[in-house]
Amino acid sequence: MMFFALSLLIISVIVIVIIAVIAPKEYIIKRSIIIDKPYIGVFSFLKFIKNQDYWSPWKKKDLNMKQEFFGVDGEVGFLAKWEGNDEVGKGEQEITFINENDVVETELRFEKPWKSISKAIIKVEDFGLMQTKVSWIFSGYNKFPSNLFMLFYNMDKVVGKDFEEGLKSLKSLLEKE
Repeated sequence: MMFFALSLLIISVIVIVIIAVIAPKEYIIKRSIIIDKPYIGVFSFLKFIKNQDYWSPWKKKDLNMKQEFFGVDGEVGFLAKWEGNDEVGKGEQEITFINENDVVETELRFEKPWKSISKAIIKVEDFGLMQTKVSWIFSGYNKFPSNLFMLFYNMDKVVGKDFEEGLKSLKSLLEKE
């Protein structure tokens, strides 16, 4: 009986290790939209983190979210902290790179509902004829054991819906101006 229990334990550990090795460790979510506005104006709006309050799907999920800001918005080093309900959690977003007129990169450091660090990129491309393509990209790395969770949670499908909603709100907002 003891041999059977020990064998079962060893087999279970081996199976978990194999699954951990093959489970997805990296994720990337990307959505894009065409906005009928010149790209310079679109980028000028998007480089300011505080403007996300007007189009972010997460802001809509918690209108009473607590926010704090540090530094100069629209510049590398600007930091936005938030704490909200269960849907938005707690964390911070820092501008880490700006390539004037086309890319804003931020690092998102989540504390709740679980700890993680992700990279978010907003890329703006001139599509001519007064049109701008905006791409919203989110990527990160899942360490063991959280990568096991990704076998059962399709992050692209779930978070991708929020990105689509946010980009539609952005398009509506900017095209009204």
